[in-house]
Amino acid sequence: MGFQQGLSGLNSASRNLDVIGHNVANGNTVGMKASRAEFSELYASSINASGGVNTGIGVTVDKVTQLFTQGNVTVTGNDLDVAINGSGFFELTQPNGGMSYSRAGMFKLNNQGEIVNNQGANLMGYPTDELGTRLSFTTQALTLPTGGPIPARSTTGISAEFNLDARAPVAATATPPTPLTTYGTSVIAYDPQGLEIPVGLAFEKTGNNQWRVFTSINGSDPALSTPFTINFLANGTLDPATTIPPLTLASPNDPSVTFPVTLSFGNATQFGIDYAVTNLSQDGYRPGQLTSLKIDQSGVITASYSNGQTRAAGQIALVNFRNVQGLQPTGSGNWEANFATGEPVHGAPGEGNFGSLRAGALEDSNIDITAELVSMMTAQRAYQANAQSIKTQDQVLSTMLNMR
Repeated sequence: MGFQQGLSGLNSASRNLDVIGHNVANGNTVGMKASRAEFSELYASSINASGGVNTGIGVTVDKVTQLFTQGNVTVTGNDLDVAINGSGFFELTQPNGGMSYSRAGMFKLNNQGEIVNNQGANLMGYPTDELGTRLSFTTQALTLPTGGPIPARSTTGISAEFNLDARAPVAATATPPTPLTTYGTSVIAYDPQGLEIPVGLAFEKTGNNQWRVFTSINGSDPALSTPFTINFLANGTLDPATTIPPLTLASPNDPSVTFPVTLSFGNATQFGIDYAVTNLSQDGYRPGQLTSLKIDQSGVITASYSNGQTRAAGQIALVNFRNVQGLQPTGSGNWEANFATGEPVHGAPGEGNFGSLRAGALEDSNIDITAELVSMMTAQRAYQANAQSIKTQDQVLSTMLNMR
């Protein structure tokens, strides 16, 4: 009887329609990968088979596979939206401690400063130093310092780049006398608590290629400071033998708290042009709150703070598998690894075979709706054809039963 073949065809066609319907329903799901029903024929086997013609007994859905092709990347402008352009998966730690993997890069910050997805799973990455250099190959949950300000850093060095006018007269012989503030500049340094310490520098020419440097701390009169001398060579560059003593700064909150600061005039010159300061910098800063962040192609997360500082806060890790078809979908855009996938291979975006990241964008579903609708019509015809085979077999059976 042919009922078995027709029934198996109906079941397989129905399963195929389910798969196609699932694809169509998720046409706009971020990171979604299309599924495909794969069929195989069925044959009865016998240990005493004589080698004659063996009529098949129908069809079955052998496997539903997923097509891990690249989806289109759509720009969203959201800093924590991340798309993978190439191979790899985000590694996630679920709230129950289990590991899962995803291509859906819709991330957010929770109240602990952790980067999580919509299900509360933590995005995993590598720890880095402030410059973004990876410190370890062991992944951990990525966390941003949102709970409080980053601490202040006291100034340890001040660097000045300037030109002193070689045409200036020696101060002791100038008529009228040259005011001490004629050639001067100032910079804001910081104590360990981030309090501002105004630091002033004043220059006075004492001879050919020789200047005295006066300093002012916290608004003090530079004329009352102990000056030091800097010398220039005949070509106008700073004499490398010049010794520049460190400054001693005092906290405005507690003058008893003092700390040394080095001075650097390495690129100072004395040319016959107007006095000008071309660079003045120091390495301290006040405390700062997190204001924004960005993620580069290599997955390094750079946080910006209200004190103007930027520092790396970790690097997003990617994972790949020897057999991605072995991944088990668990819903919400997640997959789980198993024996069939092999062990996960970790890496950073852009390294080896791993794709790069695109921040402020999401990977769309790779489902082609037009192709799915055509496949749906084909599957519907297959369902109707199998139903017709059952109807025909029923008519044949009825004819046999009605024979006189």
